[in-house]
Amino acid sequence: MAKTLNFLFSTMFVILLNPTTTRSHSFSRNLSPKTLGFKKEKLTHLHFFFHDTITSKNPTAVPIIRPAINSSTGFGTLFMVDDPLTTEPNINSKLVGRAQGMYASASKSEIGFLMILNFVFLEGKYNGSTLSLLGHNAIFSEVREMPIVGGSRVFRFARGYAQARTHTVNLKTLNAIVEYNVYVSHY
Repeated sequence: MAKTLNFLFSTMFVILLNPTTTRSHSFSRNLSPKTLGFKKEKLTHLHFFFHDTITSKNPTAVPIIRPAINSSTGFGTLFMVDDPLTTEPNINSKLVGRAQGMYASASKSEIGFLMILNFVFLEGKYNGSTLSLLGHNAIFSEVREMPIVGGSRVFRFARGYAQARTHTVNLKTLNAIVEYNVYVSHY
């Protein structure tokens, strides 16, 4: 009996000292924001114009899926975009970034898009930083509000919203200039 108890205690001692058995098998842990170098949270307002050009020799938005059904709202049409973002409504004003991603007609009853975009900034302290927008855009509403769901670099852990207001739209060519006001909290 003593030998058996001695064997059990020895085995338990080896198991407890073995680092592979004492490590947590958890895949997560809590961190303080300071651990990642985050300081005080900031609120930033960005203002720019989004140039969506569908009909031209050099379009910035192209349809990549057109459904086989006829729909007054274009339901099911998917566009891939790489739209310039400028400081003024004039396309020749200062380029501050690009809206890259896609939008799709997601409503049978109104012209409403599912927007999946990254605002990729090219200017100043935001150069190389991005904000990700994912939301519903009822394009004939005067002001549309869409969530900002994340970001990178300067905008890590970003959250907020974007307000879009149509500046101009040509219903024949479908080319549009949209004013954006974006409000984001980030570190």
